[in-house]
Amino acid sequence: MSAAGPPQETRPLGGTARSDARGDTTSAGQPPGTHSPGATARSGNLGEDPSLAQGAWFDDVRIGDRFSARVTITDAHLLIGAGLIGDFNPHHVDDEYARTTRFGSRILHGVLTSALMGAPVGMHFHGTAVAYLEHAARFVAPARPGDTLTTTWTVAACDPKPAKRSGVVVLTGVCHKQGGVLVAEASAKMLVNMRPALAAAT
Repeated sequence: MSAAGPPQETRPLGGTARSDARGDTTSAGQPPGTHSPGATARSGNLGEDPSLAQGAWFDDVRIGDRFSARVTITDAHLLIGAGLIGDFNPHHVDDEYARTTRFGSRILHGVLTSALMGAPVGMHFHGTAVAYLEHAARFVAPARPGDTLTTTWTVAACDPKPAKRSGVVVLTGVCHKQGGVLVAEASAKMLVNMRPALAAAT
């Protein structure tokens, strides 16, 4: 079994937040490791500590903002993933069987493709997210060991929830592998905290 693949590389395509493979996020014009005024105050929502926040706050997000991440699939994703979720279908773990299928080789579990797509959403809202409310995916093409998957998410809507001092960010996502081949499409909703200063004034 090969070593686990490299961490996802997250790159902004717009908006005010930037994340890299370490999860470091900076606001426009703000150096890494710094936080906005009021970041040491409690958000008042489920006990989150704003001083740990590195991701985008709800009030930073704009419709049309985009962010992306890239990961290369290895045997470890298939084998460790099979053990993690309990799905040992021969499509994923048996080379001899997989060669007889329409795909011709082992393929990544759809649920793991979906999870890899969802990971950059969590990292984009690192420390500012309250809860991942929804995630749905449609699979178009298989992913195999050696494929490099690039997921791009776009903000489709922002629904403020002042009573919860947060808001729902609605996202649409696409995942492509090398050559621009579409692997999957997805939609998601994330409940994200407002900045503490804005939340206190609301």
